Amino acid sequence: MTITANSQLPNLFSQNLEDIANQTNGSSPALGAELVYMQDGSGRYLTFYWQRSEVLGLNPEQVVSSHEEEIFAPADKVAYLERLHRILTSLVPEKFQCWFRYQQELYELELVICPIIPPLGTAATTVVVMGRLLQATVNQQEHSTTPKAPTPIELALRSQQHQKLVTKITRNIRRTLDLDIIWQQTVDSLGKALKLERCIICPYQPSSSKVRVIAEYHQPERSSMLGLEIDVASEPAFAQALATLEPVVMEVSQYALCPNQKVLVVATCYQDQANGLIAVAVRDECYPLTNAELELAKEVADQLGTAIAHATLYKELEAARQKAEEASRLKSEFLANVSHEIRTPLNGMIGFLKLILEGMADDPEEQHQFLLEAHQSSIHLLNIINDILDIAKIEAGKMELDCAPVKLDELFCGVESFMRPQAEMKNLSFRMQIPTTCDEIVVQGNYQRLLQVMLNLVNNAIKFTHEGGITITSEIVQKKVKFQEQQFPGMVRVRVADTGIGVSLDKQDKLFQLFSQVDGSRTRQYGGTGLGLAISQKLIEAMGGEVHFYSLGEGLGSTVTFTVPLYHQPVIVSSSDGNIDCAC
Repeated sequence: MTITANSQLPNLFSQNLEDIANQTNGSSPALGAELVYMQDGSGRYLTFYWQRSEVLGLNPEQVVSSHEEEIFAPADKVAYLERLHRILTSLVPEKFQCWFRYQQELYELELVICPIIPPLGTAATTVVVMGRLLQATVNQQEHSTTPKAPTPIELALRSQQHQKLVTKITRNIRRTLDLDIIWQQTVDSLGKALKLERCIICPYQPSSSKVRVIAEYHQPERSSMLGLEIDVASEPAFAQALATLEPVVMEVSQYALCPNQKVLVVATCYQDQANGLIAVAVRDECYPLTNAELELAKEVADQLGTAIAHATLYKELEAARQKAEEASRLKSEFLANVSHEIRTPLNGMIGFLKLILEGMADDPEEQHQFLLEAHQSSIHLLNIINDILDIAKIEAGKMELDCAPVKLDELFCGVESFMRPQAEMKNLSFRMQIPTTCDEIVVQGNYQRLLQVMLNLVNNAIKFTHEGGITITSEIVQKKVKFQEQQFPGMVRVRVADTGIGVSLDKQDKLFQLFSQVDGSRTRQYGGTGLGLAISQKLIEAMGGEVHFYSLGEGLGSTVTFTVPLYHQPVIVSSSDGNIDCAC
């Protein structure tokens, strides 16, 4: 049934609603319209008539004239107005059942809402409503301090409200992957819709025995709990909710959300794994909670738990994506640097050999010098290729080391024979010291790999030092260690210190990253593949030691230390020096 604006119905409403009700009652016996009224789009009554008004003590004039205080209103006004707006938009009448509240009573009415069709080109703004009473229930407040059990009608209304709240929360948390927004929107929605004293959310990690309040809604008179850490073991409600993944209602003692109130605690979970806790102070008029309400609470927690898991997974994927992009960038930069490093010695070898082949050498001595330069370039090229092969083996997990006793003085002598000439060519001092002992200092490791590590470290020290010098020292750390199920009496710490250019504090974390160098421009100035320290670290760790880098900043020199297990405890000689220079 649709009523047009050209009819006389609005005037008839204002003249004699009782006659219209009687006419409607006769023309539609199935509906039996004993209630007739008109409303605008805001739900304001324009006219009102009910056959039961006099019996109920309801004044129709007050219903129409009272705009601020609603005398006769839907119990769920939001749903009613949504339906009203839908009818005004679609111009299609609807028949439904709805609860209305008047004083302390609830009335279930069967209603038909019909839009009044406006003139062509204008929007509908008014409806006519006809209905009949289905049932009524008294909701009188008791003067006892004991909370009254809710009536079935109130439970139905609460269930309807809660279900809409779950839908709203679910819709909101699916719009974002920001955990902070998800948590805060959830507590705000719960707190405002249910008029809670307090509602909190705590993320949960199985590895921790405590949870921290990360989001909170509370009334202004309540103090904030935001940031508070709660020991799960000391609160049975929290522990039980996490253990059972079921809603728990009990008093919370140590961290009372609200004094003298029951608290509903429910764990959020994903794939049967808890990842958070929701705690809500339950109002007296809502207690005890029904099974349906507990199920709704569990549904909210499940939706939130899924949202938390998805948001966490998204953050992890985003971090992994950024890490992969950074690794790809570093490898591209590394390949560009390595191609340059390989081409430089190769060009030198080709150039010197071509000079010899074309007879450009003036005498045998110059020819010998060309061959020597080509040989040195080939050694340099071989070292680069060995570094690349080593890092490939390390990444593939195929680096195998055969460890055996290694004499420390032989290792130091090997380093000195290689590196002292290079230091002297740059007019740098070069000093090596080992502790004074009665017997030889023997370490457990692989001689070739230890020599490779020391050559890498010393070569870097010489390359980045322009004045001053390099000092290589060692000391015995008397602390028992166990490595690969073998007990060792201590460690030997080797220290390579220089007075070179140093490294700024904010760039030192890049030193041990694969394919990473401190500065691109410095790389071009000094050369290198950026693999030396990374390879050295992996080799030393494979032998049971550690590598550390120290620098106070640019221009303040650098110190690199590494440790290696001590094969047997030597006898230390007490002297004024405590150290002797290495003599090979």
